[in-house]
Amino acid sequence: MAPLKFCANISWLFTELPDFSRRMSAAAQAGFQAVEAAWLYDTEPPELRRAARAAGVEVVLINTPPGDVEAGDLGLGAVPGRESEFRQGLEMAVKYANSLDCKRIHLMAGRVPVGADRTAVAKEMEAVFVQNLSYAADVLSKEGIIGLIEPINTRITDPRYFLDSPHQAAGILEKVGKPNIKLQMDIFHWQIMDGNLTQNIHKYFPMIGHIQIAQVPGRNEPDSAGELNYSYLFNTLENLNYQGYIGCEYKPQGSTQQGLGWIKDYWTHKPGHLNH
Repeated sequence: MAPLKFCANISWLFTELPDFSRRMSAAAQAGFQAVEAAWLYDTEPPELRRAARAAGVEVVLINTPPGDVEAGDLGLGAVPGRESEFRQGLEMAVKYANSLDCKRIHLMAGRVPVGADRTAVAKEMEAVFVQNLSYAADVLSKEGIIGLIEPINTRITDPRYFLDSPHQAAGILEKVGKPNIKLQMDIFHWQIMDGNLTQNIHKYFPMIGHIQIAQVPGRNEPDSAGELNYSYLFNTLENLNYQGYIGCEYKPQGSTQQGLGWIKDYWTHKPGHLNH
């Protein structure tokens, strides 16, 4: 069984350092061969590309632009009336991804509009999302990029996020029916919304294109106190022969470096891994 591959989410880890370039370098020094990030759009693509090359890390995932964050946007994929902005954001994400040789883009669904009832707008939002994802699939297939959709929990993290469960995401992916649009499983969100992780991982494994991890409920290191037994979950993914990356998208309790004992432990006990 091949060991699992981890990437550092530099929007969450190494935030002791102010810019993404230095975080890439810190991730490499800590033993990571790959990084992911939510939004890199404050930095120009050539600068990011230089930094990734200098650090020797692969950039494996970025998100589509959130839209107008101050106005309450968090992605536009399922938001009615914002289709042209979604397409512009996708174009920008593709430009960054191509510059960074990044092969995965998280296509953010967005939030239920303020004042709207979730159940009342669910059908329309789903139809918009399916249409936008079908459009994205065609754009991304020309670039050899995988598009991902990620359920985000509405109990703790984001009460108005449209896409909140693995089941809802699977239904949408079936309607889109494109091989290059896949499911991003953030175990933190799945546990909060549905639990039943072993069954859900097995059931949806064929759709999964990327994984992210954090402990529940504090969203800290995987080995911090909490509900999840990550050695069991890692074992489950190894047994399924998961070949993709696992993004470390958690809030370190202290410094990032101090909290990396769990991964150093994994690397030490899994001969054949590519890391230091």
